Amino acid sequence: MKRFPLQRFSSLPRPALQLPGGAGLWVILASAGFLLAAFAANARQLLQLSLDAQGWCWLLLGVGVSLLSLVVNGAAWAMALGWLGHQPRWAVVLQLFLASNLRKYLPGGVWHLLARLQALRAPAAGAGVQPAPLTHPLATAPALVAVLLDPVLMAVAALALVPFGGWQAGFGLLAPLALLLLLPRWLNPLLVALERRRERQLRQRGLLVADDAPVPPLQLPGYPWPPLLLELAFVLLRFLGFACCVQAFDLAYALSWGSWLAGFALAWTAGLVVPGAPGGLGVFEAVLLLRLSVAVPEAPLLALAISYRLITALADLLAAGTAQVDAIRNRHYC
Repeated sequence: MKRFPLQRFSSLPRPALQLPGGAGLWVILASAGFLLAAFAANARQLLQLSLDAQGWCWLLLGVGVSLLSLVVNGAAWAMALGWLGHQPRWAVVLQLFLASNLRKYLPGGVWHLLARLQALRAPAAGAGVQPAPLTHPLATAPALVAVLLDPVLMAVAALALVPFGGWQAGFGLLAPLALLLLLPRWLNPLLVALERRRERQLRQRGLLVADDAPVPPLQLPGYPWPPLLLELAFVLLRFLGFACCVQAFDLAYALSWGSWLAGFALAWTAGLVVPGAPGGLGVFEAVLLLRLSVAVPEAPLLALAISYRLITALADLLAAGTAQVDAIRNRHYC
């Protein structure tokens, strides 16, 4: 199989104009302001909404589906590590992924990535210590690439689902073009830019001390079909959890399921890629309202967004707790 070298550049141009606090902060503030205005305008209708027993069952099912999606997401990351040429210990990688995933809700939005980065750089552990996720530890640059490849694949997989909603003023045609970003000629410089930017941010915060050893060029083996397909399954499971909330509030009549999927995919991608938004909090909800409030009443749509946020947060909590218990048990028996 032909392999494509990942080139590293000594410097990348910085934007000439930077907003105070960064563009991500202003996007988050704008999203929060929009949501507060929506809450104020629909407060009375929100208080009148209620769920019957069947609705609560749908939400409970949504928690289970969301929990399953996290397992698939962790498996996709393990497969991406193998695709990059590393040798992952699948059970340990999955445990690390689930245990660190809850940290995405911390301010800054980097703590889950930092935990994975540190674990990939850790040497093989001795007796009585949790095994390392890889058979051989990575240097800083390849470890950052291995961590950052996962959200890139998630975003591309989500955008590939947008055409199910139809034309959508051109979104249905433009969104799947993101699949071209995974071609080696585009993925290589994209990963370089993301790696350099994230390394600079972590160093400025005092969260990362890079190793001084020379790092050989990373080899990317073509198009990442295997991990991409698993990420696609993850996003679809994530949508099924969202669909459970749609059913809980009896909103399936308002749109076709293809339109629900497209609106969810766009909002979920926005929450993923906006920097600094902890777990996409606020951004996902704001984009969902902007995208779907034309066809869906705003009050129940707000309730839907809130309920989905709660069930996914509960799933994250359950997954992290289970992973921590497994880690303690494994250390006890090592």
